[in-house]
Amino acid sequence: MEPTTTDAADFLDRALLEEAAKKSGLLWVRADGEQQSRALWHAWHDGAVVVVGDGAEQPLHGLTAGSGATVTVRSKDKWGRLTSWPARVGELAPQSEAWLGAVEELKGKRLNAPDTDTIGDRWARECRVLRLEPAGPLAEQPGAMPEDSHAAVPMPSTATTRKPIPAGLPKLLLKRRK
Repeated sequence: MEPTTTDAADFLDRALLEEAAKKSGLLWVRADGEQQSRALWHAWHDGAVVVVGDGAEQPLHGLTAGSGATVTVRSKDKWGRLTSWPARVGELAPQSEAWLGAVEELKGKRLNAPDTDTIGDRWARECRVLRLEPAGPLAEQPGAMPEDSHAAVPMPSTATTRKPIPAGLPKLLLKRRK
């Protein structure tokens, strides 16, 4: 049986999603019903993004088992938005086979943990390990990006620059780079 154009497109979309998630150290997750995305460190394991949070780790507000979310991944080299997709949120039961596999992947991604040797035990006691499984076609991808920037509007402030930048500052800064 010959693969259809749709099958090939789905395969390429899945490859883009997986590769982007594997290479990026951060991704942005917006739980269904939430207004803002939250940056989360993660790992890719067994066909989905896994994150650990709550307790002494990153907050996972709004992400609950059975709910949905939108995951956005940046490009590793340009740091701009590369792709986004809808995800189904699932919570892994502590000490289950799936949980142990996810925790092994996440341990390698956790930087500066205060308890590297016993981190899995602490996560089992205090934290939730969530699995964000792709649940539909890519919402954004190269060649099909929205026109708006998605940049957050700056907070109102009375702060101003006191004086113009000194004329020699750009030359001084460029000299330091060399």
